[in-house]
Amino acid sequence: MDVMTAVLTRRSRQTLNEPAPGDAEFAYLLGGAAAAPDHGSLRPWRWILLRGEDRKTLGESLASEAPPEQRDRIAGKALRAPLMAALVFRPVAGHKVPEWEQMAAASSVAYGLMLLLHSRGYGSIWRTGRMCESGAAHELLGLTPTERLLGSLDIGTADGGEPPARRRTGDLADHVSTFASRPVPV
Repeated sequence: MDVMTAVLTRRSRQTLNEPAPGDAEFAYLLGGAAAAPDHGSLRPWRWILLRGEDRKTLGESLASEAPPEQRDRIAGKALRAPLMAALVFRPVAGHKVPEWEQMAAASSVAYGLMLLLHSRGYGSIWRTGRMCESGAAHELLGLTPTERLLGSLDIGTADGGEPPARRRTGDLADHVSTFASRPVPV
């Protein structure tokens, strides 16, 4: 699949089943995604992979902070895909590259990874929400006080029951302008 096709056809997939990439394939794809722009080559991110019972443990951790009537539903969310890849932002403090730019680098790696997964036939969906703010999840995943959980990618093979991905189209003229320099009065 060429790059333009991957960009235009990638869609978030709600229903994800086995197989998911193994650790070696994930590392290979991450190697490509890590080629994303990263001023200073800081790599201000890390990934935590959760499979099998580890997803259940995370779900129970998230559910422990919820009202009793929501616990089963919240615990089940961690089981929506065979692989959950949590993205941890670890900014390099005091560096000349500002934190916002480091965050952009981490975000670029996540999107690059989604495109590479799609090009290999995997589906994914970016998840945020409760997990990102959960003290229990942060503790369980071993985040340091300076790290932040940005979200996670649910990864697996897309169920054929979802509609096929369609190309995004539309006029973008109102999102682009051309700078026209004006002479400076003397």
